[in-house]
Amino acid sequence: MIEQGVWGLVGVLGALSAYQQCKLYRLHKTAKQREELFQIVTENAADMIALVDVKGRRLYNSPAYKRILGYSPAELSETSAFQQIHPDDRLKVLEAAQEARNSGVGKRLEYRIRHKDGTWRVLESIAGTIRGEDGEVAKLVIVNRDITQRKHAEELVEHQNLHDTLTGLPNRRVFLHHLEHLFHQAKRNTGTRYALLLIDIDRLKMLNESMGTAAGDAVIVEIGRRVSFCLRQNDIVASAEAPLSENSVSRFGNDEFAVLLDLVSDPSDAMRVAHRIQNAVTAASRIEGHEVCTSLSIGIAMSSPEHQRVEDIIQEAEIAVRRAKGLGGHRCEVFDEAMHTSAVRRLRLEAELKTAIEKQQFRVYYQPVMRLHDKQLVGFEALLRWQHPDQGLVSPAKFLEVAEDTGLLVAIGQWLISEVCNQLSAWRAEDQDRSKLYVSVNLSSRQLTDARLVADLRRILQRTGIDPSSLQLEVSENAALAATQPGSSVVSQLRQLGVAIIIDDFGAGQFSLLQLCQFPVNALKIDHRVVSEMMTSRGAFQTVELIITLAHRLNLQVIAEGIELSSQLTRLRELGCDFGQGYLFSQPLEPELTRQLLNQQRDRRSAASGH
Repeated sequence: MIEQGVWGLVGVLGALSAYQQCKLYRLHKTAKQREELFQIVTENAADMIALVDVKGRRLYNSPAYKRILGYSPAELSETSAFQQIHPDDRLKVLEAAQEARNSGVGKRLEYRIRHKDGTWRVLESIAGTIRGEDGEVAKLVIVNRDITQRKHAEELVEHQNLHDTLTGLPNRRVFLHHLEHLFHQAKRNTGTRYALLLIDIDRLKMLNESMGTAAGDAVIVEIGRRVSFCLRQNDIVASAEAPLSENSVSRFGNDEFAVLLDLVSDPSDAMRVAHRIQNAVTAASRIEGHEVCTSLSIGIAMSSPEHQRVEDIIQEAEIAVRRAKGLGGHRCEVFDEAMHTSAVRRLRLEAELKTAIEKQQFRVYYQPVMRLHDKQLVGFEALLRWQHPDQGLVSPAKFLEVAEDTGLLVAIGQWLISEVCNQLSAWRAEDQDRSKLYVSVNLSSRQLTDARLVADLRRILQRTGIDPSSLQLEVSENAALAATQPGSSVVSQLRQLGVAIIIDDFGAGQFSLLQLCQFPVNALKIDHRVVSEMMTSRGAFQTVELIITLAHRLNLQVIAEGIELSSQLTRLRELGCDFGQGYLFSQPLEPELTRQLLNQQRDRRSAASGH
C-alpha cells in the first residue's frame, strides 16, 4: 500500500471516533512500520474497509467483508463496488462518491447492500479521498459499518409507536393524523366528502367477565382481522405496512375500531360499508374452544363544511354509535336524522331494484314518434316503468339515480334493449310492412362507457334478427360529453354496428358545436322544455330555429319532444323540423295498445289502397 493511501485510510479511521487507536499511527516514522500498522488495523477492524478507484473498481477489501457479507476477496475482485448495492440506493451512493471526489470530504451515508445469501444489509459509510501526484483524486477510502440490527430495532420501535400492540392495526395516533389530513383537504376542496365509521363491540364487558380478558382480547383480534379483511377485499383499507392511505381502519379504543372512507358521495355508501362489516363479524368464531357470537354497533358521521375541528366529526360519530347501542346494538346509525332516513330509504330502494331485476318487474311503454309534415307514424321511444308490487307504476325519475350510482342500470338497460328487440321482432312477424319502424332507447353515461355494451347489443340483434338501423340509442348531452373523451370507443363501435345515435334533450346542456361535429350522431332531439316555451319566449323560439338549421347543415335529422299544442306543431313544421312526439299525438302506450295502434294504421293503409 502506498504511503498516501495509508495516510488517507488512517484519516478516515480517525474521523470515526471508534478507532482512536489510529492516532498511534503518527508515532511510527518509517513506511514499513506504517504498512505493518495498517495491516494490523484493517485486518482486525470490526468494520469493513475498502479502497476503490474513481471508476468504482475494488483495489482492496478488508477481511471483515467476508465475515459480514459472506464474499471472499476473489469474489469481490470480480465485481464492481456498486454491483451489490440496492438499485434504489445506487444513485445516492454515486452522488456521495462524486461529492467526496469534488470536495475531498466524505459524509455519512446509509445504504443497502446485498449479502451473499441474497438478503439485504444496511451499512453506514463514510468516504475519504486519496490524491495522486497531480493533485487529482485518484482513490476513495471507504469505511462501512453494519447497522442492520440497529435499523431493525428502530423500525420495530417506530412500528410499535404507530400500531396497536394487540391487533397490529394502525393506532389512534396514526388514525387522527390521517383524519386531520382529510379534514384540511376537505376544507380546501368543498366538493370532497369523507365518512367516519366508529365501531363498538357489543357486550364485550360481559364477555370479559364470563370468559376472562384473554378471551376478550382474542375476540378483539378476530374482529380486527375480519374488519380489515372484508374492507381490503373491496379496496377500502390500506395495508398495515404503510401509513394510512385514502381509506383506513384502526384500533380506536379498548372496544372500538374506526374506519375512514374517503370520497364518499352519499351516506348510503357509508352505510353499505357498515352493513358489510357487520355481516363479516356476525359469523360465530371459536375462542378457547367455545363458539362465540359477536355483534357491532356502528355510528356514521359525514364530513361537513360546518365542522370547525377534527373533534367535531369524531363527536358526531360517537353520538351516532351511542344511539345505535341505545337502540339495542347490532345497528348502524347516521349522525343526522335526515341523513339516516335518506340513507335507509336509498338502501331499501337499491334492494328493491335488485328484486325488480330478478323478478322482471319492469315494463316498457312506447310513445309514438311522428313525421311532422304528414303525421305518419315512423317509430317509438321506449320508456321504462317499474311495476312496483306495493306502489304501482313507478316513474324512472324516482329510481334512475340510484340505479345509475349502484351500477344496476347496466343490467336494467340490457334487459330494456332485449325487450325492445323482442317487441320489434313480434311486430314484424305480424306485418312485414313494419320493417321500417324504429324504436329508440335511452342510454345512461355509465352504459355508454361500458365496454360490454357493444358485444351485448350485437348478441341481442343476432338473436332477434333485428336490423341494427331499427334500433336507435338516445344519449344525453352529458353522456355524449363523456363519450367524446380520449379513449372512449364505444360510440364509434355502435355506429360501425349500424345503430343510430340521437342526442337527447339537446339545447339544455353544455355540448359545444366542435364536440357535436366530432360526435358520430344521426339526429338531435330538442329538449321538451325548450319546445314548451317556444310560443311564449322569443329566446326559446330562436333556440329551436337555430337547432333545426344547425342540424340540417350537418345533415342530421331533428326530433322535437313534448309537443302538446297544435300551434307548436304548426311552427315546427314551418321551421322544417323532421319528427316529433308528445301528448298532442299520443301519451306513452303499453305494448297491447301499441299493437292496436299499429293495426289501425295497417287497416287505414289497406283501406286507402282498396284492399
